[in-house]
Formats: sequence, C-alpha cells, structure tokens
Amino acid sequence: MDAQGRGGAGDEIDPADQWVYNPDTGDFELRVSGPQASYGQGRHASQAPPAASPAASATPSRHDVPPRQRRGPQSTERPRPGSGTGDDRPLPGQRDRRAAPHSRRKPKAKRVRSRKKKALMWVGGGMAMLLVTGCALAGYMYWRLNANITSTEVVGEETGYEDGDPVNVLFIGTDNRTGKGNTGYGNEGDSGRADTTVLMHFSADREHATGLSIPRDLITDIPECEVRNEDGTTSAIPASEDVRFNEALGVGGRDPGCVWRTVEKLTGVEIDHYIMADFNAVKDLSSAVGGVPVCLEEPIDDPKSHLQLDAGDHELEGEEALAFVRTRYSVGTGSDLSRIELQQQFLASMAREINSIGFDGLGSKMWNLADTATKALTVDNGIDSVRKLYDLAKDLGRVPMSDMSFLTVPVVDNTDGATVLVDEPNAEPIFEMLQQDISMTGDGKKGNGGNGGGSQQEMAPPEEVRVDVYNGGEVVGAAQETVSWLQNEMGVPLSTNAGNAAEPQEKTTLEYGPDQADQAARLADMMDLKKTMLQEGTTNAGEEPMVLTLGNDFNGAGEPIGGPPRKPDNVESITADEEVCAS
Repeated sequence: MDAQGRGGAGDEIDPADQWVYNPDTGDFELRVSGPQASYGQGRHASQAPPAASPAASATPSRHDVPPRQRRGPQSTERPRPGSGTGDDRPLPGQRDRRAAPHSRRKPKAKRVRSRKKKALMWVGGGMAMLLVTGCALAGYMYWRLNANITSTEVVGEETGYEDGDPVNVLFIGTDNRTGKGNTGYGNEGDSGRADTTVLMHFSADREHATGLSIPRDLITDIPECEVRNEDGTTSAIPASEDVRFNEALGVGGRDPGCVWRTVEKLTGVEIDHYIMADFNAVKDLSSAVGGVPVCLEEPIDDPKSHLQLDAGDHELEGEEALAFVRTRYSVGTGSDLSRIELQQQFLASMAREINSIGFDGLGSKMWNLADTATKALTVDNGIDSVRKLYDLAKDLGRVPMSDMSFLTVPVVDNTDGATVLVDEPNAEPIFEMLQQDISMTGDGKKGNGGNGGGSQQEMAPPEEVRVDVYNGGEVVGAAQETVSWLQNEMGVPLSTNAGNAAEPQEKTTLEYGPDQADQAARLADMMDLKKTMLQEGTTNAGEEPMVLTLGNDFNGAGEPIGGPPRKPDNVESITADEEVCAS
C-alpha cells in the first residue's frame, strides 16, 4: 500500500514522519497507516489520522513501499489515538533522521531550522575567523609600529608631563646626509646638525599652541651636556659660547639632548619631549598624508634645491616637498629666515592634513601615516611606544587649528652678514609668554599652566623663606616697601632689607642655590616673578639667604613684576588654519 497514505490509499503522509526510532530494537522503522495496516506498533486501526485531500493522494510518491512484517520483538510503545496497525521496516540507506523517540516534527520546518543552523555555523565560524585574523593583524600592526620606533635617552633630564600641565615638544629637523634616502644633497656622509628646530608649546587647557622656530644661524651659547655612549657609559660634551645654534647637534658628539638643553637655556621653557626627523621623514610623511598643499605668490627656481614651481597652488610630496622646505635662494631675501617662513607654511598645512585624517580608528590612510611616521622619526624614551605616541597625539590634537600659531625667534643681523643675534627687546616677551602659558593668537589668554610646562616645584612654607632684598632700581624705598609687605602680609619673617644694590639693573632677579629651590618657588609665586628672573646657582647655599634684587620693572609691593607680557606688534605670526601664499 502507499506508505504515505493515512487511512487509505488516497491519504498522503510525509515520509519524514514515517521513520521513527524504536528503542527496543535500536533501529529506525517505517510506520504506515491504513484500513488494514498499523501506524506504528500498538496503534489501533480505527484511530487512523484524518485523510488528506484527494488531490494530494492522486500523485504517486517515490517513497511508496509495500507493507511488511516488522522484525524483532513486539514494541511496548504506548498506543496513540489516530494510529492504525501495521508493519514497520528498518531504515534503508538514507540520511539519518535522528528525531527523538515518538517525536513528530513537520519536515519543512525541520529543514528550515537545519539550514538556519548551518548558516549560523558558517557565519559564526566566519566571524570567529575574522576575529582571530583581526586580532592577529592588530597584534602584527602594533608589533610592527613598535619595532619601527627609534628612541634615545636624554641623559640627566626627566621626560613627560603631568595631567593639567602645559606640554613643550621640541621638533628637530636634521640635515643628516648618511643612510638610505639621505644622500644626494651635498656634503655626503655628514652626520647632521640641527637644521630646522621648532619648539611647540601646547597650553595646559589644550586651547592654544605656539610653534617657535629657532634659526640655525643664530649665535648662542650651548651648555655642557651628557650623552650616552654605545657601551652604556656617559660622556660630558663641553659647553661652547657664541657659536651657531645648529652646532648643538652632531658637533663633538652632541645628541638631541644637547639641543634640548640649548633651547631650554635660550628660552627659559622646560621641555617635555623631543621628536627628530631627517630628509626621509619630510619626503615620506608628505606622501603618507597624500600631499601637502602650498601656495606661492611668485614662482620658484632654485638651482641649489632643484625646485621649480610656478606661482599659484601646489600639492607637494616626496622629493618635491623636501626641496620646498630646503629652498631659500629664490624666496624672500634668500636667507635662512625666508626659508623658515616656507617651513612654517608647510608645517601648518601638514598639520591641517593630519587633522583631517584624525586619530579615531586606524584606516588605511592613518595606518600608512603611522607606519611612515614611526619609521621616519627618532624620539625620546618617554614616548618610545605606539601607545605613548598615540596618547600624546590624541591629547595635543585637541588644540584648534585656529589657535595654533607659528612664529620665529626675533633676531637682528650680525656684523658678519651670515649669522643673526637674538633681538632681546622683542624676543623676551615671546619667551615669557611661553613660560607663562599665554596664547599668541591675539586674545592673550592664559592656559592656566604657570611656568610653561614641566613638573611644578614644591614650595616651602612662607615662614621658611629666607631672603635679602636689594634695591637695584630707581624707585626710592622699594626694598623696605617689599620687606614690609612680605613680613606683614605674606608671613615671611626671615626677609631683610639689605639696602641698595652694588650695580643698578633694569630687571628684577632672584639668586638662590639648588637647596633653596622650594623657597625660590614660594617667593616667585608670591611676587609673580617670571622664570627668566630666577637664577639658580650651582652650589648649595646652606643657611645663606637668597638674594632678591629689585630692578626698574618694580611696580610696587604686591604688584606683578613687569606686568603680563604680550607679543610685540612687529613680530609676525601665522595660524595653522591660515592658507597664506609664500612670497
């Protein structure tokens, strides 16, 4: 009879419902139903399932099989209503349908669930593979970027900064002419000097930043500095007086730490980190950002740098970008100062390009930039990992482009016609603004960072401050007025009026020993003394008092000395959001 029939030859039963597991025999058996056949052992023939439609029963099925006596012992299955009696047969060589005993599942629903389960297995397996691959790739990327980084120690200096402090990062561009990619620019084999130096100051509130360029031909003093030798020992490089600034690197074995100390001595600003780049960095980074837009008012034809550009807009990368930041003879006065103007325009434009890429996520462009930067740069050991560099960039990247200004240390020509000297009346206010964390972008806003960065000196209690006050200015009675104010209003009983200074002086100074740094910090805080006024000696003072000499900048006891600094009107600057044309 028709194995699909229920209650007769015209009834259709899906074969998936007919094969069931018999726990007594351990086999799958075919149930059939009809007037004369049982539908599973123990079912009564009179309890046949309801008939299907005639149309359904009219079509023969490949599952039609004749009834046959079931082999094996009698089943003890509990009779169910609607079953008949008949024979079952063992499961032939078909796919194993492992339904639970006596379960009756609709076959189509079962096939759908099977497909879903299989699909979920494929999706789950695929996601697991992607996750494993992604983790492996991220691990490789992290390892590769870390492996790219070159770092050096700044011997005797602490790197890093505390949360809420201003940050000062020294960018050093070296004209190194050794190694792959750095040759072909003349003076082959030169280990490199400080060709381009920019001190970047980021305010404590990260609302403004200033990039101060230092001319390489500036005549200055280079202090003694320690360097780390390859065998782990240290050597002291002697100080030099009245030499070009670019000799702070390379000459006599000087390393980036020597540039660090020279800039601190020149500006009075404490540096937190340094980042150094060579010719390769300019070429590779400009390509990594997809080109750096620049604008020219006049064409450039410089045979020295081999740069030829028409007037107008350009997008520079690779060798052309390097030639742009090196050119000087076809722009402005043909001096290093004219070249610095080009470099500032280039840096401001590159800052805009990097800012447009952003630091959220690691897309292909950001990955390329990170890979290039970590290969091209040398950093101090305080930022010698990808995590540290990323955190630094993320933190400092909060400064708006409109409040990131670039300017050059004000200078005057030297008598030799080849070098320059610091223009002190115009440079000092710039240095003081950096020290006091004051914006250069026009609003004169303080970033609440005090002395321009670095860890804050612990201050002694007022009653422990020991100081002799001298009058070196033209204000009569200035020393006694200050002592009375210190003793009666500020709680400094160990202050003394020492009379007039041996020599008159324009600016107020405070001299102290290293063991009096906490006392000096307290007095400077009380009187709002600028960092340039503090003169720390080399030997401890013991019980000797500090020496405060009031100059012509004294405005009265309790008044800030000299007043807040401001950028001189004749000192030009640009901001990173300005798209200016070089002339």
